[in-house]
Amino acid sequence: MTMKSIALSKSGIGMMLAAVALLPSCSKNQQQMQMPAPEIATITIAPQTAALQSTFPATIKGKTDIDIRPQVTGFITKVHVDEGQHVRKGQVLFTLDQVTFQAAVDQARAAVNNAQTAVNTAKMTADSKKTLFDKNIISEYEYQLSQNSLAQAQAQLANAKAALASAQKNLAYTVVTAPSDGVVGTIPNREGSLASPSSAQPLTTVSDNSEVYAYFSLTEKDLLKLSGEGKQSIDAAIKAMPEVQLRLSDGTLYPISGKVATVSGVIDNSTGSSSVRALFKNPSGILRSGGTGQIILPDDKQDVIVIPQKATFELQDRRFAYVVNDSNKIVSTPITIEANNDGKTFVVTSGLQPGQRIAVEGVGSKLSDGMVINPVAPKEAPQAGEAPAQAAPAAK
Repeated sequence: MTMKSIALSKSGIGMMLAAVALLPSCSKNQQQMQMPAPEIATITIAPQTAALQSTFPATIKGKTDIDIRPQVTGFITKVHVDEGQHVRKGQVLFTLDQVTFQAAVDQARAAVNNAQTAVNTAKMTADSKKTLFDKNIISEYEYQLSQNSLAQAQAQLANAKAALASAQKNLAYTVVTAPSDGVVGTIPNREGSLASPSSAQPLTTVSDNSEVYAYFSLTEKDLLKLSGEGKQSIDAAIKAMPEVQLRLSDGTLYPISGKVATVSGVIDNSTGSSSVRALFKNPSGILRSGGTGQIILPDDKQDVIVIPQKATFELQDRRFAYVVNDSNKIVSTPITIEANNDGKTFVVTSGLQPGQRIAVEGVGSKLSDGMVINPVAPKEAPQAGEAPAQAAPAAK
């Protein structure tokens, strides 16, 4: 074989090796050409209004919860009402044994009659003595004794009348009446039980539920936020507060809105919170004293950045969003958000600026930092009440 032939042979082998080396590169370029950038929905950030809300556990109490206690000691002879019954002011609730108290009234009345007779006798004597004194028949000393006897008899009459009034009042106390309109609570003692003013347990409780108070607590931080970090007084902040809602224990919303009425001026050292009272009308009587629920305070924010929660992901206790730059490349960006949210969106306090674009789909699944995407508009959600499109039936 000639040198020329050997050179040609080596040249051919080199060309073949070069062609083989180019095959993977061509294959890779073809794959890149066959796989365009994925279409990912994005939104452009713009300031908007966020309607948030905060919830607080609440205890419901009637506008007035009056413990009914007897003012005299006696055995209950009749219970005139039942638990849960609506009563009017002055309606009879209980009757206590009246025998002893009636006897005391009769005795006091007899004492009054005796005292009145003594007064009449003393007056007759005093009048007679005055006539004799005027005629200088008796001395001034004797006349003055008759006047003193009359005054003493009149004092005894006044004392007897006071005793009669006290006895009559105690007799009236044996009939226990409702001090206000309301609903009767639990009745632990029935006929035959001894009732006493010193008993730890009241006869019952009458609750005026025409309006109810919902008590809840705000922390010191909440109070500072309410007052605008001290820029206005708590009273002014309460007047400016919007109406609040009450979520009942079954999860439903009470149909009538309430209004925050007062905030306690003292912060409990053990809890670090202050008691707040909201007033609700209760015409149907559905709210009962002792019930529980949740107060919903609206927290509207103006000109803030609001993004969907699905557009964020969490990594090592930090939250991120994918910002799309001018080259359509996504950049993982840390953000901070308000702790309060509506369950669907976040209010972003730092990390994003108006005019930026962020990815709102595929976050946490098919997107990664530095990926190039093809931004598209997000699909519009169906309008409220609009039925979703039905799939065409398969051909038989």
